[in-house]
Amino acid sequence: MTTNVSGESEDLGDKAKREGDQLAGAKSLGWLARAGLIGRGVIYGIIGILALELALGDGGEATDQQGALRAIAQQSFGEVLLIAVAVALAGYALWRLVRAAVGHGAEQRDDGTDRLAALGSGIAYAILCVTAVEILIGSGSGSGNTGQTTGGVLDWTGGRVLVAIAGAVLIGVAAYQAYKGLAKKFLEDAKTHEMGPTVRKAYTWVGVCGLVARAVIFALVGYGLIKAAIDYDPDEAVGLDGALLTLTQAEYGPVLLGIVAAGLAGFAIYSFADARYRKV
Repeated sequence: MTTNVSGESEDLGDKAKREGDQLAGAKSLGWLARAGLIGRGVIYGIIGILALELALGDGGEATDQQGALRAIAQQSFGEVLLIAVAVALAGYALWRLVRAAVGHGAEQRDDGTDRLAALGSGIAYAILCVTAVEILIGSGSGSGNTGQTTGGVLDWTGGRVLVAIAGAVLIGVAAYQAYKGLAKKFLEDAKTHEMGPTVRKAYTWVGVCGLVARAVIFALVGYGLIKAAIDYDPDEAVGLDGALLTLTQAEYGPVLLGIVAAGLAGFAIYSFADARYRKV
């Protein structure tokens, strides 16, 4: 008696595809995605506000996503808020990873670039969700910074090449973010037909400002990684917080920081609006 291995493989493949399509189109995943967009907005809102206060000389600090999560934990009912944000981030990460794997959602199909971007975004927000959980259980307060992490990688065989590649990838992401913002390509991902003229104008404005601001930050982080690889100096590597501080060291630094900080706050508002209008 012979077993049709090829037929069984096709059946398993068809079953996996059907289940993937069902998951991608599930309403529950769509709600998780929208919750995740709100969580993303909360995080970038905190980063933008703190950076804007720093630029204005009114306290504040340059912080990154982990710092924003720790700031949430320090508020009244911080633990409850952080649990909600962690769940939202998990939902967002799941949605992005499903989109990367399946290539579509309930309302939109993705091309190869979209799927690659979804994979990177899903992994990044999954890591951020884990960070939120670590903070909740008390083990995330001493997370290593970008320089420490980069220093470890530089010591690997081929480490300098890996760090340089990571920097180049981030600069590529920055270029894509800038293009997506300036060309207003992000409007293709939104239900613009459900917006009135005023809402669409405001949505477009905060989207452009937010994406360009993120592009500036990603480019600075990528440049720092490449410089760290070339100089073999992990201190050259910076995270989001270091990129914001880098702006303060430039001519008209507070002005530049204020512009980028306002852009990041705009990205937060864009994320909140995306929770309503994004095609999932």
